[in-house]
Amino acid sequence: MEIVDIFWVILGVVVLIGVIFVIPFFMVWLRAWLAGAYVSIPNLLAMYLRKVPYGLVVDCRITAMKAGLSLTTDELEGHFLAAGNLVQTVQALIAADKAGIKLSFVRACAIDLATKGTSKTVLEAVHTSVNPKVIDCPQDRTSVDGVAKDGIEVKVRARVTVRTNLDRFVGGAQEETIVARVGEGIVATIGMAETYKQVLENPDLISKEVLKRGLDVGTAYEILSIDVSDIDIGENIGAKLQVSQAEANKNMAQARAEMRRATAVALEQEMKARVEEMQAKVVEAQAAVPLALAEAFQKGRMGVFDYYKMENMKADTAMRDQLAQHPL
Repeated sequence: MEIVDIFWVILGVVVLIGVIFVIPFFMVWLRAWLAGAYVSIPNLLAMYLRKVPYGLVVDCRITAMKAGLSLTTDELEGHFLAAGNLVQTVQALIAADKAGIKLSFVRACAIDLATKGTSKTVLEAVHTSVNPKVIDCPQDRTSVDGVAKDGIEVKVRARVTVRTNLDRFVGGAQEETIVARVGEGIVATIGMAETYKQVLENPDLISKEVLKRGLDVGTAYEILSIDVSDIDIGENIGAKLQVSQAEANKNMAQARAEMRRATAVALEQEMKARVEEMQAKVVEAQAAVPLALAEAFQKGRMGVFDYYKMENMKADTAMRDQLAQHPL
């Protein structure tokens, strides 16, 4: 084979490889050019080298341009490299633009990245801003329970209509905070009512009082309305508390009475012991009398006649005691 033939073969192989390599870029470039969203081939090659799906970037740019939004490939590529969702971000921008909502590409990217890894999306945020969302309160219980000043429990279920506030969506509190604040407001409003009848007669009192509290401050939503969907009467909490207090007072009184009884019993036992002690002293003193008499006889301070005189006096005293006990 001649050198010229080898040259043409090598050239053909190179051209074939080039064509195979360029065709994908050419098709994307052609699609963008025909759609009025021109992207240069060097730009496509650069995205390829940066491992960016240039086809996805070009398709998103075409979608945006057709919807009247001017987005550059650098903006789309930057959001993709930040692990953002290009398709939903572009769709959210289009939905906001058609609904007349002011939403910049930077804000949309921020919302998309903030909702990454959660059940929320930037597209859902825009949809909620266009079409208000209804949240049940409470979500994990059957009702929010409050007690009026007369002690009657009131059970309430409410529906909160909210709209996404795109300016506060990043860093703003989510639905759980709205539900918690509304529940707190319901309990406080019921607690301020003099009787449960006021709440039953004017359910809108709850809505007005809760709305006045500005519960959407610092949240990603704007509360449009709070509507009471169900209201019911529960137990007489005041009466139950009074019964419990009375029972506790009775137990305390019984305990104090038991303490006094125990003190009285102890004092009685102490007095009995003191009586026995005094009786022992009397017996001891009585036992000392014969000893004293014997000592008096021995020392001559008392004679026999004195002894008999004392015995006669004792007998006379005993006789008088008998007569006093058994008068004639």
